[in-house]
Amino acid sequence: MTLRGYQIDIAQKALALLQRYKIVYIAAEVRCGKTLMALEAAKLYGARSVLFFTKKKAIPSIQKDYNNFGYGYALHVTNYEQAHKLNRDEYDFVVIDEAHSLAAYPKASLRTKHIKVITHDRPVIFLSGTPSPESYSGMYHQLWVSDNSPWARFRNFYDWAKQYVIVKQERRGVYIINDYSGAIVDKVKSDIDNYILTYTQCEAGFICEVKEYFHEVESTCIPEFIKQIYKNRTINFIDDICVAETPAALMSKIHQLCGGAVIADKKTWIFSTEKAEYISEKFKGKRIVIFYKFQAELDILKKFFPETSETPEEFQSTGNPYLSQIISGREGITLDTADAIVMYSIDFAAVSYWQSRARLQSLHRSTPAEVHWIFTRGGIENKIYKAVSAKKDFTLSWFNRQGGINAL
Repeated sequence: MTLRGYQIDIAQKALALLQRYKIVYIAAEVRCGKTLMALEAAKLYGARSVLFFTKKKAIPSIQKDYNNFGYGYALHVTNYEQAHKLNRDEYDFVVIDEAHSLAAYPKASLRTKHIKVITHDRPVIFLSGTPSPESYSGMYHQLWVSDNSPWARFRNFYDWAKQYVIVKQERRGVYIINDYSGAIVDKVKSDIDNYILTYTQCEAGFICEVKEYFHEVESTCIPEFIKQIYKNRTINFIDDICVAETPAALMSKIHQLCGGAVIADKKTWIFSTEKAEYISEKFKGKRIVIFYKFQAELDILKKFFPETSETPEEFQSTGNPYLSQIISGREGITLDTADAIVMYSIDFAAVSYWQSRARLQSLHRSTPAEVHWIFTRGGIENKIYKAVSAKKDFTLSWFNRQGGINAL
């Protein structure tokens, strides 16, 4: 096996930045081979023991790449949740995959704090296909884990925000809070441009077209349940009740209802399988991946898809439908042999939208990728989709694209 020419080029450029700054951020789109770029750069740098943080589902594929290319240094691949158990003295080089997951603000997440203890003054490669999906304010804590951050002079996010964020105040209920999402994009980018290497699927030679299709499924009961909880803030079941006491709870319950199930006080009630039935009929004989949001939706889907793939690798070899929760399946896996991704439900996070649809891309695909959205007529999924779509411009700007639903 050999690296692609552009992967070698990126690795060599990463080496130069590591030698100068001790950090580099490879913002390459999904399926361009960021893992191999990082592993090769670590070799060129002369690393002896590399720690590679990633999502749990991606660990086998990263270990496979390492084994296939026979790198001479030691490699330990782990998920973020193990960071607090590690001995930092065992590693002289760190790779942080899906670095955008460290982007919480105004306060650093616990995982980010744990990783900072490990990385400290080590050379670090950051990897992400969606560096700032919703706000450039998220860049601060990603780089904060390294002592060599271009913003190391700032004591914390609040100190940094005084110069880099237009802070707005907004009312939430009886409280007035500060909104720190308004980072000054040009100012942030001018500070970090020297640390960034970008690469797109189109540059790699992929067929970059993604076709999106929207399906509305009629339901005999979901619209009525939505009207009921919207009006009364409750739905009564047999010796059980579903209550939505706050606007946020109401939104969550309506979101659940659109999938055919809702969590009540005593248990989760499943009352509609119409979406799953529609998918089973519409995509019969197709190689499909189905993404869902709520656990009860998996229970519904399994009634219509009894034979499924347990892992992405099994799907690639057998073609049996692969069912995955959006948040766990959107990153670090390959699904390029699928005919289509079917979105049973929708997530509020823009990164979920962006990365889920990119799972289909690879150099081996010869036809445009298809993403099918399955909405319930009379539900709120269309509104969520429009809100999520409006957030995508922050990711696209890294790759010199304009925003919009069909930007690819």
